Amino acid sequence: MENFAEPEIAADDHVLGSAGAPVTVVEYGDYECPFCRGAARDVRRMLDLYPDSILFVFRNFPITQLHPHAEQAAEAAEAAAAQGRFWEMYELLLQPSSRLDLDSLLSHARDLSLDLDRFRREVTGRAYAAKIESDVREGVRNGVNATPKFYVDGERIDGKFPLEGLEDAIRAGVRAADAG
Repeated sequence: MENFAEPEIAADDHVLGSAGAPVTVVEYGDYECPFCRGAARDVRRMLDLYPDSILFVFRNFPITQLHPHAEQAAEAAEAAAAQGRFWEMYELLLQPSSRLDLDSLLSHARDLSLDLDRFRREVTGRAYAAKIESDVREGVRNGVNATPKFYVDGERIDGKFPLEGLEDAIRAGVRAADAG
């Protein structure tokens, strides 16, 4: 069995849910990955099912060899985060039909009432490249080899359909927290 580091929550992570939640779910994702887009729907469902039980963390893991717009989309998410709208941009980028070319990203930014000049400057200037590269390096350290890759309380969820395993792991974590 390979030994990988367990993801630790960092100050600059994008988190949803309560800090005191008994179950932590970390996802490494790529906005252009069709499986990540499907996973986003399931993650939303789980957050709705267990609103006080899950702390959800999303990290960038653009696989540029497969997805030519993934890195630019990650830049867009980070640029939106800098203006306090990460999760709204995350939702728009992960829509099944979402396009990720610059015009589409600017259109999303306009929909979110972001400062468009700043957004365009940051995305095209790769202002968040270091943050994205840091997420990717951390992912590799944690054993990420594909997207989406989920960790529930530090345990890597593997398999072709990680969401079944994800849901089982979350339920087990919630049960353990309720019993404790």
